[in-house]
Amino acid sequence: QVQLVESGGGSVQAGGSLRLSCRTPSTYSMGWFRQVTGKEREFVAAIRWNGGTWYADSAKGRFIISRDNRDNTVYLQMYNLKPEDTAVYYCAADQFGDLIPTTPAEYKYWGQGTQVTVSL
Repeated sequence: QVQLVESGGGSVQAGGSLRLSCRTPSTYSMGWFRQVTGKEREFVAAIRWNGGTWYADSAKGRFIISRDNRDNTVYLQMYNLKPEDTAVYYCAADQFGDLIPTTPAEYKYWGQGTQVTVSL
């Protein structure tokens, strides 16, 4: 059983930054998703076990996903946050080889979620 432990959410003003962390096995690919109450969970960014990355259009140019396999941690650095980024952010992990899935159903393991709130 793979357990994912997230940290780093919080409240910031628009234009601010936050960094989310998720501990995950180094051999797993990992994605970040977010969800607003009443809406579907949406893809934000993903990183392959070997470092390849993929971003949603909403994240490109503002978010950076990275991983440090020495301590089994994946990061989502978020810059220039906007009120529309407000959501519960979830990390998810699974073993995909060379794929970088972008749909929630493709991931087997999930973190508990961390709230990100961006105010004007």
